[in-house]
Amino acid sequence: MSSHTASSSNGGNGSGDSGAPRRNSKRPKYSKFTQQELPACKPILTPRWVVSAFLIIAIVFIPIGIACLLGSRDVVEVAKQYDTDCIPPANRSSKVQYIQSSANKTCTISMTIPKRMKKPIYVYYQLDNFYQNHRRYVKSRSDEQLKSSGKENDTSSCKPENTAVGGGAIVPCGLIAWSMFNDTYNFSRQNQELIVNKKGIAWKSDKEKRFGKDVFPKNFQGGGLQGGAILNDTVPLNEQEDLMVWMRTAALPTFRKLYGKIEVDLEANEVINVTLDNNYNTYSFNGKKKLVLSTTSWIGGRNDFLGIAYLTVGMICLALAMGFTAVYFIKPRRLGDPTFLSWNRGPGSQ
Repeated sequence: MSSHTASSSNGGNGSGDSGAPRRNSKRPKYSKFTQQELPACKPILTPRWVVSAFLIIAIVFIPIGIACLLGSRDVVEVAKQYDTDCIPPANRSSKVQYIQSSANKTCTISMTIPKRMKKPIYVYYQLDNFYQNHRRYVKSRSDEQLKSSGKENDTSSCKPENTAVGGGAIVPCGLIAWSMFNDTYNFSRQNQELIVNKKGIAWKSDKEKRFGKDVFPKNFQGGGLQGGAILNDTVPLNEQEDLMVWMRTAALPTFRKLYGKIEVDLEANEVINVTLDNNYNTYSFNGKKKLVLSTTSWIGGRNDFLGIAYLTVGMICLALAMGFTAVYFIKPRRLGDPTFLSWNRGPGSQ
């Protein structure tokens, strides 16, 4: 018995020898961070705290929602869908054939101003059911080619609109530029022309960084099938703001893009006559086209969603606060003593 004990004792001493192999431990180094022992706020959700939190949210969100709705309602907007009206009745059963033909597609529509519109008045074209967010469509461009004339042949990402029929690179290449919107609008009131300013409609960063001043259109729409607009090959890309606006692809299938600005006031009940060229083919994919005139307010364009969202959240929080208050007074529940919580007890407490 004693010899067994002695041998065990010797073995224990031997295992502690510095020359013996040491087993690696996966235990992390102790710290308050790794052991989640850092000081933390642990609120106790008493009825008073819960009701107060809901009331604060309601008090903040409801006025913001009302202000957003009022700002949105201050925007005056007029929209006119014209894709069907600008097709002659005899051709409405074969719209695609008509839009692809060489027939004269000039059309006149009228828009009545409901309220006084203060300058500047923004002119938008709106397309429905046009998926600019399609992966292949979005990738069909060359940003390097747009920035520098030395990258003219950088068209590997632009197929199928990368090379002209007679040879040579297309500038700007890709499906986005190829499908550029090409309807045109001319406005008049009381037989007097309204000038549309098409300068300053593109982003400043696009004009200064994304589109080069030494890059000119070349072989554009020369791939065998014309898609949309034809660019002026004597004007550099950083001055062709219609192209810059179109090249910023939309995330949703219904979108608006800025066409220009009318820099005079329009009075209530005035009739604006619009002579347009209905060139853009939306009929192949059952798309729609609209012309939109809009003012802006401090919140931007007309959009009630933000105000409605704030009001909805605020009203729900107010209803919950009132409901919890009623339950607390009608059928109160006794609260426990928070001193018995584990983090409120001392280290020696049982």
